[in-house]
Amino acid sequence: MRRYLGIKRFPLLWLRRDNMQNESTPLIPKAGSTKEDAEELGNVTSEFHQAGTNNGQDHETSVFTRIQPHYSYSLMDYFLKYFLFLCNLVFTVLGLVVIGLGMWGLITKESFAQEKIGSISTDPMLMLVTLGLLLTMLCLSGCVGAIRENCCLLKLFSAAVLVLITAQVLAAILAYNLQDQIVGYLRTGMLTAIARYQDDLDLRFITDEIQSNLQCCGADNYRDWEVNIYYNCSAPGVLACGVPATCCVDPLENGTVWNSQCGVGAQRLDEFTAQSVIFLGGCLGGISRWIEQHEGLIGTVSVVVVGVQILTLFITTRLLESIQWHKVYI
Repeated sequence: MRRYLGIKRFPLLWLRRDNMQNESTPLIPKAGSTKEDAEELGNVTSEFHQAGTNNGQDHETSVFTRIQPHYSYSLMDYFLKYFLFLCNLVFTVLGLVVIGLGMWGLITKESFAQEKIGSISTDPMLMLVTLGLLLTMLCLSGCVGAIRENCCLLKLFSAAVLVLITAQVLAAILAYNLQDQIVGYLRTGMLTAIARYQDDLDLRFITDEIQSNLQCCGADNYRDWEVNIYYNCSAPGVLACGVPATCCVDPLENGTVWNSQCGVGAQRLDEFTAQSVIFLGGCLGGISRWIEQHEGLIGTVSVVVVGVQILTLFITTRLLESIQWHKVYI
């Protein structure tokens, strides 16, 4: 095997023997120094082996340093980072605007006054402030987490978005399966708004908007306004046995002036006569018809909203992976 491979051995320089030397050459050591030369040769050999071992370790370390993988952000990572930051920044500003509107409504209505503080928990403006606060905190965590590459904030943001998506899906399933109960809750809420129509400006605004836009009056029909102490037929005021102007078919006098008294005495009229003055149908039926007419639009908006949230969750997860890889190999 060896004769075919033709392997040659190269001895170390100080182990080579010069066969051409003779007794007269001055490089031939004296006979008495053979033992000293052997000891010196052993010391040199041991030092060489140690140096070779250390050099081998240093060489392996340098090679490992050169081949150690290094992770750097790609253009897509930078795009996702700043896209997530800008989107959350926009919604953070929107949340602050919602908080401002809610606080403005509470202050304008003097909801913090001592006589009104007891009913502030049911105030729609307080719900608006709460919604704005939650939106601001959620989007601010995503905004700061993206720009500062903070894994804790990004994980908190992604968990909140996941909970929000789950809650929306469950709410849609429950709304589909509990339609009759939801109608009952809407009827109760509508009757409550009618009863407090003159006392709560928010409920009054909501009721007027529903009746004027859906062209309806009351919850089930126009006679539901009897639950209001001012529009009840036994009330002493001028509004007795009447309905608000937003129930009128044509509340504008001569097409220009708002006639706030157009619904006075409407409950005393029979249905045939009243239908030319006010809307007889209730708003619950109007809401049902509006939902049936806009099923496609509602479904599309719902899918888009959930889809945007899922996309946001995907972007956050991708950005988290990039940040963690970058911190490992930095």
